[in-house]
Amino acid sequence: MTQGLQPAGLLASPMDIRAALKMGIARLRSANVPSYTLAAELLLMCALEHDRTWLYTHPEARLDPAVAEKYSELIQRRASGEPTQYLTGKQEFWGLEFEVSPGVLIPRPETEHVVEVALERLGPRGIKINLSTGAPTPALRIADVGTGSGCLAIALARELPHAEIFATDISAPALAVAARNAARHGVADRIQFEQADLLENHVRELRGTKQDACFFDLIVSNPPYVAQNEANQLPREIRDHEPSAALFPGPMGVEIYSRLIEQAGSLLCKGGNLVLELGYGSADHVRAIFAAQPGWTNVNLTNDLASIPRVVAAQRL
Repeated sequence: MTQGLQPAGLLASPMDIRAALKMGIARLRSANVPSYTLAAELLLMCALEHDRTWLYTHPEARLDPAVAEKYSELIQRRASGEPTQYLTGKQEFWGLEFEVSPGVLIPRPETEHVVEVALERLGPRGIKINLSTGAPTPALRIADVGTGSGCLAIALARELPHAEIFATDISAPALAVAARNAARHGVADRIQFEQADLLENHVRELRGTKQDACFFDLIVSNPPYVAQNEANQLPREIRDHEPSAALFPGPMGVEIYSRLIEQAGSLLCKGGNLVLELGYGSADHVRAIFAAQPGWTNVNLTNDLASIPRVVAAQRL
């Protein structure tokens, strides 16, 4: 019996893939892990270093003892609350695979709405070649604020080959992960990663230029938006393992929006757009900020698939 397998109650003797997967599913189900079947599959794929097709076309293959021990450890850690994505080290976003670690927020499918709205707002400017004249479209300058894993910046860089992107984050470990993801997807030469609190670096730079200068055609952000006093209501996977700085901006959860909108207003060029992900119940508060700060128009909300307002976009006059 392999000692590393005993605590999880998994593999008391050499097992094939079918039996190991069945045991992993049972262990995660008993621990009330969400999507326990998918989690067990992904962790077994990680331990084996094979994809799902291989897994299900080799159900009678025996697990090597070292692989069995690794799988047992992964199952134990997932059962204790560690997110599957941190255990496998990856998460898909916008059809791309991203490295993730406990230093970055795990990309969510809902955040893809930010990319969709941003591309919609750019319209013809998002196409590299003018379809009417055949002339190159003017280059774009984009900022991604609080880039984390780099998922927004990299997705936009892939969609917009004529864009130069500035991605900021207050966390040096997050920027290191984002830089590796940019290199992995072949866009590192068009993304500048900067350690900064929101857009402070560019605001300081603006103060040294003429007042009618502008920096960006588009600014996007998935900022922290969870209220600190709601932390206990979060799933343990989020509350205990994802970086608190990427989750909690303050007691109310909306503290960061006003400062970010003000900075974006000073840095966007005329006609430029700001696209922000929204926390649950924050839509009215954020729309009020836009209404109170001069120079904004075309303020619109986009719902996610659950009909919850997920993205707000506004244009600079």
